[in-house]
Amino acid sequence: MNAPIEIGLAPAEADRRVEVVRALREILPAHCVLSREEDTRPYECDGLSLYRQTPLAVALPENEEQIRDILRRCRQLGVPVVARGAGTGLSGGAMPHADGVLLGLAKLNRIVKIDPHTRQAVVQPGVRNLAISEAAAPHGLYYAPDPSSQIACTLGGNVAENAGGVHCLKYGLTVHNVMAMRLVTIDGEVLELGSAALDAPGLDLRALVIGSEGMLGVVTEVTVRLIPRPAAARVVMASFGSVEQAGDAVARVIAEGIIPAGLEMMDQRAVRMVEPFVRAGYDLDAAAILLCESDGTPEEVDEEIARVESVLAACGATRMQVSRSEAERLLFWAGRKNAFPAAGRVSPDYYCMDGTIPRRFLGQVLAEIARMEHTYGLRCANVFHAGDGNLHPLILFDANVPDEVERAERFGAEILELCVKVGGTVTGEHGVGIEKIDQMCVQFAREELDRFFGIRHAFDPAGLLNPGKAIPTLARCNEYGRQHVHGGAVRFPEIPRF
Repeated sequence: MNAPIEIGLAPAEADRRVEVVRALREILPAHCVLSREEDTRPYECDGLSLYRQTPLAVALPENEEQIRDILRRCRQLGVPVVARGAGTGLSGGAMPHADGVLLGLAKLNRIVKIDPHTRQAVVQPGVRNLAISEAAAPHGLYYAPDPSSQIACTLGGNVAENAGGVHCLKYGLTVHNVMAMRLVTIDGEVLELGSAALDAPGLDLRALVIGSEGMLGVVTEVTVRLIPRPAAARVVMASFGSVEQAGDAVARVIAEGIIPAGLEMMDQRAVRMVEPFVRAGYDLDAAAILLCESDGTPEEVDEEIARVESVLAACGATRMQVSRSEAERLLFWAGRKNAFPAAGRVSPDYYCMDGTIPRRFLGQVLAEIARMEHTYGLRCANVFHAGDGNLHPLILFDANVPDEVERAERFGAEILELCVKVGGTVTGEHGVGIEKIDQMCVQFAREELDRFFGIRHAFDPAGLLNPGKAIPTLARCNEYGRQHVHGGAVRFPEIPRF
């Protein structure tokens, strides 16, 4: 069956699309290949809607063998391939390539096995994060990493970005909870990485692939660790008169040897944005609030909650409330987890950043972000995983207003470069994608970036898997340097030295 040719395409482009679609339809049923613009348009971006691009075609395989055949054929044709899960990513990592195939993995959504004896689950990449915990619940087990999008995001995407969540402080990121995986290379070869045991022989390629943003291969199956659901869990919600006090309190909690199940912070703008949406009982007068969760046996929780309350009081908490039931605990967290949708009620658009900094700089960095609000004339609500210093500033803007998109991008770039300056990193869990690729030029020397390319080349010599993402080319860094370098060094924003 011939592919439809869209009016307006250049002859060469139309011929290329016909060739690619014909090749895909030799592998997949017709309903699993999309090429008309109205069918490919829904795949033009991920959760970072600032950047959009429709693909040449969309392939929706239903099993691993079809994925192997698609990758082999794309390798032969020299066609770029971008793998996509649920499209909830926030860095543009799943934005399609204009001349490539968007490989949607939503149809691989089967939970292969739940093993309560080994406390492991084997799942396909299209399985939703939350669905794993729902399937394991009858056994008293769950999957710990819990991104705010866990109701929709898929495990394949979590692996690509090394996703975290509000409980990552105690239970780790995706990389700490994945035991093994099956990976299909661009040549159609299947690699089995990791093992069901605590260790595997040879190099730890499992950890290398997690967070590689789909540039090394396509994951088709993942074995994850399940852990027992704690007998008890309670949350302390504490109010502070300044963000600096709240930031200091985070550092003090960790310094006291307390590792909470979750430790999150929201500034006043975020609190006032979220409270009408969720009605979690947040203190609207507080400059910042902390949510600190303890879990374990009832006795362990009681002891840790008392220690946390003592530390927070010593740090100047003006009000503290401890959840009295499981429903109230979930309500406290609902506000934090719904910060992104709540932003849609107060602003036409928002831009979510993802820098990570040493905890001791939380207060100072938030103060600098407040200064940037005046510089760029835009509001910013701050919600983040305070326990590991992972900031999620939400820059609020209106794309219909001239130059607000540009100002939002420059605002975000300055936040990320500030994170690097204080000893942090440009991303904690959202990935680099296309959003932070210029800031990679700031964080890493050219020699380091070349080594990253070397690793990629070992898996994908032609560079067909998710090209143009995560690792900047020399030309891109040179262009960024011409705009930002003065006197032979990167020119950071003028800020106080901390």
